[in-house]
Amino acid sequence: MALNARLDHRNPLVFDTHELGRRPGALQRLTRTVDAPKDLGLKGVIGVPEGAPVELELRLESVMEGVLVTGTARAAAEGECVRCLEPLEQELEADFQEMFSYPDADDRGRVIAEPGDDAEDDEDRLFLEDGLFDLEPVLRDAVVLALPMQPVCREDCPGLCAECGARLADDPDHHHDAVDIRWAALQGLAGTMKDGEKDEMSGGAPQSARADEKQEK
Repeated sequence: MALNARLDHRNPLVFDTHELGRRPGALQRLTRTVDAPKDLGLKGVIGVPEGAPVELELRLESVMEGVLVTGTARAAAEGECVRCLEPLEQELEADFQEMFSYPDADDRGRVIAEPGDDAEDDEDRLFLEDGLFDLEPVLRDAVVLALPMQPVCREDCPGLCAECGARLADDPDHHHDAVDIRWAALQGLAGTMKDGEKDEMSGGAPQSARADEKQEK
């Protein structure tokens, strides 16, 4: 990734490393609860609702190349069971680690990372901007990796009835009498024959026979 756009220190996902300093080996631990940004998760499947609390535990370590950020995010994700389509809630815990590189040089004047020297490398790197870094892209990647691609309300969820859509967990004995399609035509023929038998039993003569009787008269 190229240099970050101008960062706003008021953004709860933007962190300041000035207190940490640039001396290699310096450590700083931070905890922060932030509101979840929009579309945090797998859109249309499962994710953390916008504005829901996300608890962050961070460890910032100053190294020669920049600041190594290691952390854990915890939140409640909401989605829909892919089997029975019922809403579900799942506790999320996502671990992450990311290097935010110095854009110019360390405190001894040695160049560490000069953006633009290698375009391909820059695309994969995150940089500090005036001592600030934006955790949002790292958080998004970590949450997506931690969430299930096919969430279920429970591991043994039986899903829905393929014929009527009933939720099978509510009625474990739910079933439909299976009809062999190979006999369907014969069943229809049998029904037709039964109707003919009813006409004969009721004493009714075929219409052609009744027409002949009228002509003779």
